This record gives sequence, C-alpha cells and structure tokens, in this order.
Amino acid sequence: MEPITFEGNTYKTKLRRISFLSRVSPSLPFYLRLVSLVIKASRKAKNGRYDTKEWCGSSLTTFHALEQAGVSIEVIGFDHIRSLDGPAVFIGNHMSTLETFVLPVLISTFREATFVVKQSLVDYPVFKYVMRSRDPITVGRSNPRDDFKAVMDGGTQRLHAGSSIIIFPQTTRTPVFDPDQFNTIGIKLAKKAGVPVVPIALKTDAWGNGKFLKDFGKINPAKTVHFAFGSPLRIKDRGSEEQQQIIDFITGKLTEWSAETKQTEE
Repeated sequence: MEPITFEGNTYKTKLRRISFLSRVSPSLPFYLRLVSLVIKASRKAKNGRYDTKEWCGSSLTTFHALEQAGVSIEVIGFDHIRSLDGPAVFIGNHMSTLETFVLPVLISTFREATFVVKQSLVDYPVFKYVMRSRDPITVGRSNPRDDFKAVMDGGTQRLHAGSSIIIFPQTTRTPVFDPDQFNTIGIKLAKKAGVPVVPIALKTDAWGNGKFLKDFGKINPAKTVHFAFGSPLRIKDRGSEEQQQIIDFITGKLTEWSAETKQTEE
C-alpha cells in the first residue's frame, strides 16, 4: 500500500483491493495486525525508544490496517492545524477506540500532542507502556475536583512546554452526541493557558464497542470514518460562545455525515 501523505487540506481513502479474509471477516485480520503492533510498540516504549515519530508510525499503521479491512476514511481541515503558531487544545466528541489510535498521526504529524486519558489506560496490560511514554494527563473519574485540578495544572504545564492537548469532554464513549454531557473543561484549560482551541468532529463507529471488552468491538466497513478539524478559536470572556461554536460544529458535521449515509443507502 502506498504511504499516506497529508499534503492538502483533505484526505480520502482511494479505491483499493481488499483481501478475501478481510471481506469475509474484517475484524479478524484487523485485530491480528493491531495486537502485533501494540506488542512491538510496547516493547519499544518499555525500553525508552518510543518517541513522537514512533507514535505517529504506529498510528499510521492502524490507519492502514483499517483501510486494509475495507474501512474508508475521510479527513478535512488539515490547514487549520497547519495554521497554528503554537500549541492548542483539541476538543472533540468521543465515539470509539478508533480516534485514540488514529488522531496521533493526524495531529502529531504537524504538532506535538498528548491526550487526557482515564487512569485505567496507563495501567492497561502491555498498552500501558505506550501511553505512559506519551506523558498523558490522567484522570480517575472518581473525584471530579481532583480530575479538574489534574487537567488544569498538568495541561497548562504541557501547553506552556509546547505540547498540544487532545481532550474528549464527554464522560464516556458513545455513538450519539449529547451536548448536555459535553463539559467545558477544554475551554477552561485553553483560557488558563492562553492558547486557542481547535474543534474536532468525528464519526468513528466503524470500530464498534465490544460487549465483553469495550475496546475490541466489531469492525464494520459499511460505515465511513470521518474526521473534521475546525478553525482555531481564541477564548473570550467565559468561553460560553466558543463552547457553543464547538458544539454547533460537531452537531453540524454529524448531521451532514448522517445525511450523506442516507443518500448512499438510497
């Protein structure tokens, strides 16, 4: 497969040959590739040899594996990342495990970045070494006050050091976007650190949530993966206007993508 380059403002998966096994059972070959990838990445991270370049490489391999499983991926808005002259807070909806694996190559190809993640991810067997190597901000989700302080203090420190922060303000992954569950912590962090926010709208339910292991759900090539990056926003006043702009951006894109899906099915 040809290497991916993000030279323009958009990316769209090209027509390609899909193996017989991927056509019959997309999940099986995908997860075989993913497990192998995580084991190799974890070994490097454990030995201190997993930097941003390696992280983007792993993310790109996952990107390829999804396409090889028959999943089409469309990305718009790279120019909004290129336009940044410093770190930013990337704020998006959270739909599946897919964005955790794919966003690094979409963002850190251009700007150093890390995530706000649940503490359980940095304690996850094997994968913990990869996450810890990326210096994420961890939250326990049992004490909101402690989590808020961790994001404000840790996020400001990392942003002032030049690393952007990727944050999903929803309490959990869900295929349905609920603005009422989309808190303002990303806005507050950006205001405190004096950096812009970049909205991310995404539709990643091609990687489903599993019944027994939530991270390992069904891969469904019938669903197109979408990412859209919005224009950077500077926080004014309390940030209420910018919060609403982010919500409107996400809901607008999800509505647009849903309409496109219905037209295709018809």
